[in-house]
Amino acid sequence: MTRAAGLDRLAGFLSGPGADYAAARNTDPGREEAPTTSCLSPYLRRRLLTEEEVARAAVSAFGERGAEKFVSEIFWRTYFKGHLETHPKAWAGYRAGREAARVRLSDEPGLRRTHERAIAGETGIDGFDAWAAQLVADGFLHNHARMWFASIWIFTLRLPWELGAAFFLRHLRDGDPASNTLSWRWVAGLHTRGKPYLARRDNIREFTRGRHDPAGLNEGAASLDEEMPPREVPLPPADAAPDGPVALLLHLDDLNPETLPLGAARVMRVAGLLVSAEEACETVRAADAAAMADALARAAAHFGCPVEPMREGWAGGLPVATPYAPVGPSADALPAGCCRIRRDWDERAWPLSNRGYSRLRGAIPKLMAP
Repeated sequence: MTRAAGLDRLAGFLSGPGADYAAARNTDPGREEAPTTSCLSPYLRRRLLTEEEVARAAVSAFGERGAEKFVSEIFWRTYFKGHLETHPKAWAGYRAGREAARVRLSDEPGLRRTHERAIAGETGIDGFDAWAAQLVADGFLHNHARMWFASIWIFTLRLPWELGAAFFLRHLRDGDPASNTLSWRWVAGLHTRGKPYLARRDNIREFTRGRHDPAGLNEGAASLDEEMPPREVPLPPADAAPDGPVALLLHLDDLNPETLPLGAARVMRVAGLLVSAEEACETVRAADAAAMADALARAAAHFGCPVEPMREGWAGGLPVATPYAPVGPSADALPAGCCRIRRDWDERAWPLSNRGYSRLRGAIPKLMAP
């Protein structure tokens, strides 16, 4: 999990399936076939590649019109982060709901058995079981398969959505607190209230090229509801980079230190805060550790300074600068007093992400202007 590997993946996408992305993106061809999507999400999740550089590379390769659909999908990731920043109770609510659902697993044998069959891929539902096995084995699912899986989990198996979101965070190599939490809420009809995403047999059959044809899906379910939707709060302010010598603290939400807008700050030492999602399996934790090691090595070479172990006093009395950490494990673990530096991409896009996606989508041409 390195930036170099991400750049290779990007180059392969732009020279290959990228040209047909808009037409092919919804098709899940299966594990044995060439992907119809970029498969860049593990690198974007950790910002080994930034959303901006990937979007601009696509426009350069295909032109504005040819890259339009792909760029819009890149902005969905930005939107989810900005929306969770302005609705942090959605993350807190997920965690509280996950713990409440785990208590229910202990207290309700029927629910526990259904959950165990679901995560083991033993429900008997065509497609769903294959996706559960693929998720555990590969740490990845096609986006359309994620939507089908979540819908079947919620509406056909009637399992708590928070347990499904936790299952994804445990195994997805691109597991992101914002995208994962809000995507599950969207499928459930909580993000866009009263409008659930319902997996349909004919849709699955069409977009898996006939590989899966599940019977018995609940295609007429009503959306979930909640007593109090997460309320909007003002976007938290970022900090200006300090002048002079600083210590730079990296974290898993932004491992691109070379492009961080540091202004007149001079990085004298670097450390890494390695905090995976608490649900994460060992494979995901290993990917996180590899990405962090790559970023620390690049930072040391770029700034010409030593990498320090993350321990008390590591900064040597210098002010600590860090990339802005959006809502999630890294933000929860950052030491107090860090100077949190937000990228211009987020500074301009997140204020447009507080409601539905259409507002941000309409601003994409302006945000992408040179």
